Amino acid sequence: MKLMFASDLHGSFTYTQKVIEAYQEEQAEKLILLGDLLYHGPRNSLPAGYDPQKVADLLNSVKAQLLCVRGNCDADVDQMVLAFPIMADYMILYLSGRMIFVTHGHLYHQDHLPMLKQGDVLLHGHTHVQAMDDRGDYYYLNPGSAALPKDGNAPSYMIWEDGVFTIKDMERRPLRTLDLSRR
Repeated sequence: MKLMFASDLHGSFTYTQKVIEAYQEEQAEKLILLGDLLYHGPRNSLPAGYDPQKVADLLNSVKAQLLCVRGNCDADVDQMVLAFPIMADYMILYLSGRMIFVTHGHLYHQDHLPMLKQGDVLLHGHTHVQAMDDRGDYYYLNPGSAALPKDGNAPSYMIWEDGVFTIKDMERRPLRTLDLSRR
């Protein structure tokens, strides 16, 4: 199985297209979106190609391939134009015998952890900063932002395959890798 994670599209049609192209090229089974899909938020500049309606239309065209959690910029009005559920605060995946707690990051994060056991993974977006950290008791992963990266990060997404997480830039170049299949 191969999964793709992307976060913080913030209404950028330009980067949503790039995410969908990467998803198709990667041939992942599902695209998991970590929230903040349509609205840029009051603290962010407008991203390249800002067009929330076109983003909604594009995401609706691939709705069967999507799983999603709600970001702090996602609202009921966004759900009204999207044909797939976006309002869950988190999802739990079990991959290679390990629990992956998937959320946006505004409710559950390193300073407010969900219930995790030794070796579990906290995976979220929200900060727009890539991360692959062994925190001792758990692993913290963040694919960064596809549209509005921060701290000098490139626009990015993350792939999971056979116990290995890899953050890639939009040109499909690996930036960081964490192999949990051997831990």
